[in-house]
Amino acid sequence: MVFSATDGRAGIDAPLVKRLIAAQFPQWADLPVVPVERDGNDNRTYRLGEEMTVRLPTAAGYVAGVAKENTWLPRLAPHLPLPIPKVLGTGAPGQGYPHPWSVRNWLPGTTLDLERLADPAMFATDLAAFIHALQACDTTDGPLAGAHSFYRGASPAHYDDETRRLLAELEGRVDTRRAAGVWEAALAAEWTGAPVWFHGDLATGNLLIDHGRLSAVIDFGTSGVGDPACDLVIAWVTLTGRAREAFRGAVRQDSATWARGRGWALWKALIQFGEAIRDNPATAPTFERVISDVLDDHDLHG
Repeated sequence: MVFSATDGRAGIDAPLVKRLIAAQFPQWADLPVVPVERDGNDNRTYRLGEEMTVRLPTAAGYVAGVAKENTWLPRLAPHLPLPIPKVLGTGAPGQGYPHPWSVRNWLPGTTLDLERLADPAMFATDLAAFIHALQACDTTDGPLAGAHSFYRGASPAHYDDETRRLLAELEGRVDTRRAAGVWEAALAAEWTGAPVWFHGDLATGNLLIDHGRLSAVIDFGTSGVGDPACDLVIAWVTLTGRAREAFRGAVRQDSATWARGRGWALWKALIQFGEAIRDNPATAPTFERVISDVLDDHDLHG
């Protein structure tokens, strides 16, 4: 089989994963391989038996995350209050698949659904506690924010041109005057603190819940060491009402960090809104709501 990144699943399917496992981890060759219920864009994940998963980057741009996670997940795990993935094996390119890949343990739970939380405010404070523990981890020799983290952890100014282009394209659909003000405030609130660990993508697909509580955090592919403002995006993109206020109070970040986080949230929502208008108009109101929340939120002081 010839690997084709233009296929619907980036050329990755269960038979390919079975062949890779058989060739490189024959002790697991007889285990079933099944796609996970909810997959990501950067990587494809398959369940391997009952206790493991196989994770494969979908393109070269996501390969840096493999070695980074293999190196740092074991070092971070003992210092965090929730489980994170444990690397059980490192795979090499083969069977027509061109990238390194990995085998991890299976973490129980389902991806975040606010409707299934026992107490959204408790979830928010649990997440804030995880963020604080991550920020307290030793940064010695940690991967400084850059291309490997898609510039999460760096200044939002890296995406200035893209944000201004999106604002121009969405004129008439977004209050671009207010949005530009939010963006300018994010750029002006320069980060001057000591670098800390950040996750970089605390999104619903990377937060697992079990029995109504936050139970694990996965996908550290965009993690690194730098400015933690990017980890505040969830306050606007996902959390609402009491949960948002609980998160704001528990995560305890200064107003400049909130301003940068607000800028990151705006940038992400503009991208998703533009894509929804073009490709899936039925989902556009969701991202329009996020933009509205970002623009209406003036309490940045925690």
